[in-house]
Amino acid sequence: MSKMSDMAMTIEELRNAAAAINDAADWLAKQFSAEPETAEPALAKEPELKLEDVRAVLVDMSRKGHTAEIRALLQKYGAAKLSGVDPANYSALLKDVEGLDHAE
Repeated sequence: MSKMSDMAMTIEELRNAAAAINDAADWLAKQFSAEPETAEPALAKEPELKLEDVRAVLVDMSRKGHTAEIRALLQKYGAAKLSGVDPANYSALLKDVEGLDHAE
């Protein structure tokens, strides 16, 4: 082989190596810039509580004789009835309601 042919092969190998390094860098960038939810599926989000779910718990507790306490808790969260409670407060409301069962 001539020196020019050797040089052309070396240049081609360098270009292939550079392309491989670029591909590896792109892959790494995608892996480390992924959203935390996709990067760590073990940290699943807590399912969002729905009005119906909270209502079912409140009805059950009311049947157990905690109607007055439930009304007081609703007022604590700024509402006269459950539909007036901000859905962001459902989890905290349920924790308070669960405490009623243990307060006896």
